[in-house]
Order: sequence, then C-alpha cells, then structure tokens
Amino acid sequence: MDGKNFIAYLSLTASVMLWAGSFIAMRIAVAVIPPGLVVWLRMALTVVLLVPAYRLFIPRDYRIGDWKILIPTVLLQPCLYFLFESRALMLTTASQAGVISATVPVLVALGALLFMGEPMALRQWIGLILSVAGVAGLTIAAVGTESEAANPLLGNLLEFIAMLAGAGNMLLVKHLSGRYNTWTLTAYQTVAGFLFFLPAARLLPAVPLEAWSGAVIVSLLFLGVFVTFGAFGLYNFGLSKVPAARASIFINLIPVITAFLGWLVLNESLSPLQMIFAGLVIIAVRIGTGGRRIVRPAAA
Repeated sequence: MDGKNFIAYLSLTASVMLWAGSFIAMRIAVAVIPPGLVVWLRMALTVVLLVPAYRLFIPRDYRIGDWKILIPTVLLQPCLYFLFESRALMLTTASQAGVISATVPVLVALGALLFMGEPMALRQWIGLILSVAGVAGLTIAAVGTESEAANPLLGNLLEFIAMLAGAGNMLLVKHLSGRYNTWTLTAYQTVAGFLFFLPAARLLPAVPLEAWSGAVIVSLLFLGVFVTFGAFGLYNFGLSKVPAARASIFINLIPVITAFLGWLVLNESLSPLQMIFAGLVIIAVRIGTGGRRIVRPAAA
C-alpha cells in the first residue's frame, strides 16, 4: 500500500469498521423499534448535528445542470438502497444477502471501467475475485444457523437492486468529488434520507416507553452520529482519492468485521471455517490495494 494514498485507505478502513458496527447497532434497535423508523431516526439525529455546519450545503463549484447528477446520487443512496435492502431482508436470509452484497465491488469496477475509463491491473482483479469468494464462503458457512427465507427469489432480486443502487451512487460520488467537497455530498445524502423516510415518523408515538432502553438509545446515537454521517463521509473522502474500483474492494471487509463484532458483542458463533474465509477477504483487500496503478485521465 503506497504512502501517498495512506490517508485515503485509512478513511476507507475506518468507514467499513463503522458500517460493520452499524449492523450490531441496528439489530439492537430494530428488536424493539420498526426498521423504517430506526432509519429515519438515525437520519434525523444527523440532520440536527448538521445544523451548525450549514455551510457544508453550499457547493464550491456548482455548475448549471449539476442537479441532474446530484438528485440521482442522493436518490440511489441512501433512499433506494435502504428501501430495497430493508425489504429484501424480510424475504431472504442475511447469508444470501451477504453473498449478493459482494457483487458491489464487481459492479463498481465494471462501471468505472466502462464509464470513467479507470483501468485495473491484474492484481486488482485477483484481489476483487478473491474478496468476493471470501465473502461468499463466509456467509454460506453461516447459513445453517438461519431460519428459512419467506421468498428468497424475490428477496435476492431486491437485494441485487439495492446493490445496483449502491454501486451507482459510488460512481456518481466519484464523478462529483472532483468539484464537490465529499462532506457536502454526504450532507446532501443525509437530508435526502431524512425526507425520504419521513413517513416512518408516524410510527414514533406507537413505540412503548420501555423500548427506549440505554442500549437502544446508545445504538441510535452511534448510528446517527458515527455511521450515517461519519461512515458515509469517510468513505466518500477515500473514494475521491483513489480509483473507484479499488475503493469498492473495502466494502467486502464489512461482513468480516461484522462477524467478529457479532462474536465479540452479541456472543454469536464464529466457526473456524468462517475465520478462514474472513482471512481470505483481508488478504484479498491487501492484494487489491497494493501495487502501482495505471494512470489515465478519467472520462469527463
């Protein structure tokens, strides 16, 4: 890993660690609060935090017509991404969804190659393929502990649509990051999510008082303060500094870190086979982010 991109890789690593922690926090919160309301609450907390930083919403180099790119960017993620994934997880298992989520780096790599002219060296392709294989093995190894899916075909289709939305968002953020502050883009995403999931706020009065335990409140604060703005912002920053395909490989670290945190915090089982596949993903990310990159100007 070259020193020039060390800060970018550090930001990407921090972002996926926060995202991994969000799965633990979400499991704690959705056990007593409807999922849609949890998503809105985390967005609402972040919006409150952004009020003093209102200058983030002022773009430094807006060009006429940029709204045609900005709107799809924030619509794809968090809006459509969370909408389709939350529905998918009601119909399919987390293991199957985890395998499908491993397609994000592949989709981003292909999109960056086709639409942005970002080439990938052989070692990047090897790292990408190994990371996908590692995530697939990690999640399939856990399938025996899950209940039967209600409608896996539809659920897996919805999860793939969510992945398409996530990959599309990453490519658009990469395109905009040359002129826009990545924290500004993150602020736009947060406000868009707040407005999109606002209808879920009607469920708030129905939540019983005893549901607001210390663990739930801490989980919501973690999601709103550190994940919704922090994780997205750190990832967008890292994405702006390195090729999109290379940054997307870090996404496959999320199930690895989540599995470890589930074992550490929730006492979930972690088999030796899962540990092997987790190690494969870590090695794959190291391979995929090493070496020298072919320099070629990105398409306008």
